[in-house]
Amino acid sequence: MEKLLEVCVDSYASAMAAIQGGADRLELCSALSVGGLTPSAALVHQIRLVSDIRVRCLMRPRAGDFLYTKEEISQMVSEMEALKAAGTNGFVIGCLTPEGELDEIAMAPLLEAAQGFDLTLHRCIDVSRNLGETYQKAAGLGFDTVLTSGGAGKCLDGMAEIGKLLTNQEETDGPQVLIGAGVNARVIAAFRERFPQARAFHMSGKKEVESGMMFRRKGVPMGAPGLDEWHIPVTDQDEIRQAKEALYRATPHNCVCALRRIFSANSAV
Repeated sequence: MEKLLEVCVDSYASAMAAIQGGADRLELCSALSVGGLTPSAALVHQIRLVSDIRVRCLMRPRAGDFLYTKEEISQMVSEMEALKAAGTNGFVIGCLTPEGELDEIAMAPLLEAAQGFDLTLHRCIDVSRNLGETYQKAAGLGFDTVLTSGGAGKCLDGMAEIGKLLTNQEETDGPQVLIGAGVNARVIAAFRERFPQARAFHMSGKKEVESGMMFRRKGVPMGAPGLDEWHIPVTDQDEIRQAKEALYRATPHNCVCALRRIFSANSAV
């Protein structure tokens, strides 16, 4: 599988920074501060006016768990139609049963709506009962990508589990394992050193930009306590560029393999 750097963005400004930094693909969402919710079709349309970069849209109607009602499933299906019309290339979906299994029945309408489009299983896998089984079910349902932190808060803490999924991917020609949660250039280098087959990474690469507001009324939060209205999270173009360089930099393993091929070729002459 080809190397891939996917950047998760929730605004037009972040999308442009990601593209300028060298992102290979975008995951579009809204409200990254709560883990991401479904983006607007208008955002897809805005990006399509200036770029043909591949885009996948997160389908998540609310914050919280991945146990959805019929009404929430219906809402997601309707939103998928609007996002398709706006120009998305694919979707990022996932539903769980109360027991922590992948809910194939709940996902059936979503999978039907996504026919012919690229498809990622999102991080519901990380809170599922068994990551390996969830990965295999995702493969059987036609997902081409599985986004995961290895069942941990940060992917570095889930490295061992991610290694198992990467082995599963190689042995079964399964969905691409897309490594996310806490990804930056240093993390990519660490994974590539340990697992040369780790070729796909997902990150937001955010920095905080000072608000342009001169008048600031204190003590009137617009959301959850602790959220700051006076600093806007935006993707950092330099963070994306550094991550892209780390991904495409040759690993020691790859260098050794290349040298072996060179020596073998010279010996054959």
